[in-house]
Amino acid sequence: MKRKHQRMILVGGLVLGLGTATILVFQAFRSTGELFVIPSKIAATAPKDRAFRLGGMVEAGSVQKTQDGTRPAVKFRVSDGIASEDVSYVGILPDLFREGQGVVALGRLQPDGSFAAQEVLAKHDENYMPPDMADELKKTGWKPEKGAPPPSALWNAAKSGSGPTGG
Repeated sequence: MKRKHQRMILVGGLVLGLGTATILVFQAFRSTGELFVIPSKIAATAPKDRAFRLGGMVEAGSVQKTQDGTRPAVKFRVSDGIASEDVSYVGILPDLFREGQGVVALGRLQPDGSFAAQEVLAKHDENYMPPDMADELKKTGWKPEKGAPPPSALWNAAKSGSGPTGG
């Protein structure tokens, strides 16, 4: 076999190996990558067949604590100021979880349209908000330089410019 043919076989093998590695990496990211979705975008962007992150603020008056056998369970609503989503979670909530606070829940949509969380994360101090959630809240009219986002009950008013943080 001539050197030219050996180089062609080597280059072909390298291209095939690199292509296979690239496909495997993209498949790994696709299966483990978790999307971030806010309640108003669930219908359009939420995957039906895999886990994703739901972010927003816990609506005031929506938290209902119960028991699932011997484990604590909770149902609450997450809002982005435009829409809300029912969330159910079985397990111990983070210490910082409370109404009116930012939350990110990892889980899946259920056939009834509710969101079953496998993990619930609460923001860790008064200044932190996940970047994706901040970007989405800015689209609803929140201005970070004016302070913390308004309570979820005021978001629609703030978006229209008639609330205390609007305008």
